Amino acid sequence: MFMEKKRTVIIGIDGVPYRLMKDLSDKGVMPTFRMLRKEGTFCKMQSSIPELSSVSWSSIITGTNPGVHGIFGFTDFIEGTYSLRFPNFRNLKSKAFWQRDSKKYIIINVPSTYPAKEINGFLVSGFVALDLEKAVYPPRYVKTLKKLGYKIDVDAQKGHESTSLFLKDLFETHKNRILTYRYFWDKAGIDWDVFTVVFTGSDRLGHFMWNAYEDPNNEYHSEFLRYFELVDEEIGYINSKLGEEDSLIMLSDHGMESVKTNVNVNRYLTEEGFCSLDNDLKKNYNNIKEGTKAFALDPARIYLNKKDRFPRGRIKKNEEAGLKEELIDLFSQLKMNGSPVIKRIHDKKEIYHGPHIDNAPDLILQPNAGFNLKGSVLKKEVFDKDIFTGKHTQEDAFLYFRGEVDLPDNLSVEHVMNLIIGRDTN
Repeated sequence: MFMEKKRTVIIGIDGVPYRLMKDLSDKGVMPTFRMLRKEGTFCKMQSSIPELSSVSWSSIITGTNPGVHGIFGFTDFIEGTYSLRFPNFRNLKSKAFWQRDSKKYIIINVPSTYPAKEINGFLVSGFVALDLEKAVYPPRYVKTLKKLGYKIDVDAQKGHESTSLFLKDLFETHKNRILTYRYFWDKAGIDWDVFTVVFTGSDRLGHFMWNAYEDPNNEYHSEFLRYFELVDEEIGYINSKLGEEDSLIMLSDHGMESVKTNVNVNRYLTEEGFCSLDNDLKKNYNNIKEGTKAFALDPARIYLNKKDRFPRGRIKKNEEAGLKEELIDLFSQLKMNGSPVIKRIHDKKEIYHGPHIDNAPDLILQPNAGFNLKGSVLKKEVFDKDIFTGKHTQEDAFLYFRGEVDLPDNLSVEHVMNLIIGRDTN
């Protein structure tokens, strides 16, 4: 093992809010993290807007705003059409921190890094990675990963079929993630400077079983806690391998909370006369009809149906400001049983900056607690429910840094990269 040089280790725990890390460490479920809290800085951190993993992790690894790195969601429109594309690592417009110098890097399971690109070290892409063969660089390590039983992600379909099957797959995937990162830590012969591993089972667990966390009487409460006990064991293992001068960073990309109801934004726009869809649901967004003023992509990215952007666009430049005011008023009035659904409405120019801002949604909605905003064009009701009990939150991701560090008051995922490369975050 190479122990002489100062190293940096980043542990990602996807989809975990500050309050969960605090609660589980306070209660002794995560004793290692409780100990580390006394030795470092542990605080809340703002996620991206919207609080999607693809957007947030792109900001974490580049230190830039979506207007700079160009990723605004898991989906986006093919230019000049209503057809969807799925942005991937090739579409990232800014360099990741491991692409900026000659250091050696191990990058394991960082979301939105598929397909794998050349790296000085080793990388296996995280969610969404469709093919292990294309998720690994250098490619010679594909055989190693297969021998280790590596799985890119938990099989979410099992969560729709059976809780016990889902949990079995969750723990198996976690076990193989551990085997893999430990192999590349000291057995692969890579004299690394920066080591990154992300645990994403935490996000899947939160979506399917947040109710098991919040209700101590839930039959799966102990299984929920067990997952975080195992994560804490790996935090302890990693910490035991570090020297006093090595840097340790832990973080999540967004938070999680209980779902009260789903809110189908396009259904609301349709009922209020802003969106018109034909009956061919197979067309997805291509069934948008003439006369549509605005529509939404997941989770609540509002696009004006602009004449110069979309095939059946009707909104002219001089009409945009007025339509935005109408939409802001419309969504400010949206309530369920008297409770306002929307907490904030952002104009893209308020939160995004950079050369790719023209590709950004025109308005972005942020919900109040419990409201899960959705962009489907297929729903027939404004409010509904599904199997998920947990949803993303924007304001309570967490950041941990071992030692004292001066952080900005408006700490967000965009500031993390400066910690990684050793720069002032202010």
